[in-house]
Parts: sequence; structure tokens; C-alpha cells
Amino acid sequence: MPYQIEFAARATKQFKALPPSIQQRIQPKIDALAESPLPSGVVKLEGSLNLYRIRIGDYRVVYELQDKALIVLVVKVGHRSSIYRP
Repeated sequence: MPYQIEFAARATKQFKALPPSIQQRIQPKIDALAESPLPSGVVKLEGSLNLYRIRIGDYRVVYELQDKALIVLVVKVGHRSSIYRP
């Protein structure tokens, strides 16, 4: 059963601020998380229970995996230089 993709308000704002060409590269990767929430190359973030990140070139998508509810919650989207800052 596929997972549902949801965006946190902050992630939506970050995604919309990206150039359209970058959005077009990132969107298919986010959509693919519905079928495979732990694709190859995914990294579990240290110090968190359910946070993971995927790489798309120099950009990162940080998401929370909610297995019981079958939800992938996208928490942050952005360039690797700024994505890990609070």
C-alpha cells in the first residue's frame, strides 16, 4: 500500500522558493517516496527517531516517516549548505 506524501508548511515554502528547474528535478524524487519510502541512498539522520534525507544533486529533502499512518511528511527542502541549520 503506498504512503501518502504530505508537506510541512515550512517545506512547502522552501520548495516554492527554489528555481523551477530544481523543483522539476526534486518533485519526482519526492513522489517516488510514496512507493518506496526508504530508497537506496537514503540516510537516517542522527539524533532523530524517524527523520531521513535523500540527496538530489546539491539539494536535500528531509522527511519524517510515519509507518503506522503510512505518511511521508516532508519537513525541509533546500540546498545542502543550509538544510541542516535550525
